[in-house]
Amino acid sequence: MKLISLKDELKRNSYPGRGIIIGKSSDGSKAVVAYFIMGRSVNSRNRIFVEDGEGIRTEAFDPSKLEDPSLIIYAPVRVLGNKTIVTNGDQTDTIYELMDKQQTFEQALRTREFEPDGPNYTPRISGIMHIENGTYNYAMSILKSDDGRPESCDRFTFAYNNPINGEGRFIHTYERDENPLPSFEGEPVRVNIEGNIDDFANMIWDNLNEDNKVSLFVRFIDIKTGKYESRIINKNK
Repeated sequence: MKLISLKDELKRNSYPGRGIIIGKSSDGSKAVVAYFIMGRSVNSRNRIFVEDGEGIRTEAFDPSKLEDPSLIIYAPVRVLGNKTIVTNGDQTDTIYELMDKQQTFEQALRTREFEPDGPNYTPRISGIMHIENGTYNYAMSILKSDDGRPESCDRFTFAYNNPINGEGRFIHTYERDENPLPSFEGEPVRVNIEGNIDDFANMIWDNLNEDNKVSLFVRFIDIKTGKYESRIINKNK
């Protein structure tokens, strides 16, 4: 797969929806993860990311405007030992709870499907990063309707061992901005990862569509020590 400019990939799509980027810093010392959310409705745009233990959760910026919280209020990031889980919905909790009972990432996700928000049937995208004894690998998953048909769920998992320095994979919910919204297609896009955490976070935020972007989370984890630093950018302040 050709290496794509993440900046260009973000700029070309006015509404990729929610997105996960996982990879490794250019110097090879950090595991990198980013998660962003976008919104077109008032309910979707009325959100912020807040810290929650070692992870984050979404929260209504203005509680008086919150309508249906079922698909927009959740914990996108949780940490289970040496594993960091990131998803676009409450399947974060499913993965955390079942992996804590010795099930695998894939086994946990077999209990879930795409979101029940027809006619879009938004895919559930998930990622897991595993850092142990100076080694690092990650996996990504998408659960999607079969070409918009809700009676069938397609499940794909992509695993990456010993990731390449300065590269990552990018998966998002929507292929492009249409009505209904078409699901992401193919395997996660191979993208470049450059700069320190602030450079990387600012590049992502600056190239997401100004009208639709809502919040961004970025974390760099030291592969040798497991120590991390994080950034949160919220449009609502």
